[in-house]
Amino acid sequence: MLCLINQISLSSQPLIMWVLNNTSAQPLTFLLTGIPGLRSAQIWVSIPVCLLYAVALSGNSMILFVVLREQSLHEPMYYFLSMLSATDLSLSLCTLSTTLGVFWFEAREINLNACIAQMFFLHGLTFMESGVLLAMAFDRFVAICNPLRYTTILTNARIAQIGMSMLTRNVAVMLPVVLFVKRLSFCSSMVLSHSYCYHVDLIQLSCTDNRINSILGLFALFSTTGFDCPCILLSYVLIIRSVLSIASREGRQKAFNTCISHISAVAIFYIPLISLSLVHRYGHSAPPFVHTIMANIFLLIPPVLNPIIYSVKTKQIQKVVIKVLIQNFAAVS
Repeated sequence: MLCLINQISLSSQPLIMWVLNNTSAQPLTFLLTGIPGLRSAQIWVSIPVCLLYAVALSGNSMILFVVLREQSLHEPMYYFLSMLSATDLSLSLCTLSTTLGVFWFEAREINLNACIAQMFFLHGLTFMESGVLLAMAFDRFVAICNPLRYTTILTNARIAQIGMSMLTRNVAVMLPVVLFVKRLSFCSSMVLSHSYCYHVDLIQLSCTDNRINSILGLFALFSTTGFDCPCILLSYVLIIRSVLSIASREGRQKAFNTCISHISAVAIFYIPLISLSLVHRYGHSAPPFVHTIMANIFLLIPPVLNPIIYSVKTKQIQKVVIKVLIQNFAAVS
């Protein structure tokens, strides 16, 4: 027994030393950036940014509230919509404190652990949104191509399994990214180029070899959004083929109308994502504030527009929202 204890002690010594070294060291502090080159105008820029956050938080909270409250909306399509709203709500809350802190109070400092935590949730929730959009594409595919088996395929248990699988995938791809950021050393500039912690932005400040971090970041991107996007396109190819086989013009139009909201959600997620990637890859000569504005558009536009699109285009959501607003107005008056 004593020999076993000694072996365990010896084998765990490197881990203990690593923990002690990391906890006893002075935590690194990074400086967040608002809009490079437009510091004097930041207070004015913060007004529309604050309004966008308010719309995102209130809109997605409203969608979640009506889906959970209204029994008629307890269907697969609206369960996936509530997942999308929960993801957008969490994504907005993830960057709210640092963004408004930088714009309003010049609170630019953030330590390494807080930065890594924000980075984990920021990228994880972005990948989660991509996964939810894929699940919604599958929902539309089943509803249009195999409507008779819709309720037997997309049961509540299967929807929960889909949600858990997306969550597990995101945690699995993000954990290595986070753990390898912890091993980096930072010894020169500590100024980040955004008002939140972005993986590419953070590893570029490292003074040690960050090739593994870049590879892990690319793997996380391609194994999530890089997989989801072609699958969504494939699902719509199959949907279009199925819709074109419908004899009546009214039937085709009705089938396409059920997909408009989802197509819009896919477009406002992937178009800014691709644009941001192109700017980072080829826009080296562009002013720094272009990169920052593009990054903020990518983070804010989907959470702002998704609840608006689904409220306007989905009659069931629209009716319930109006009913809830009327009831609240009657209660106040």
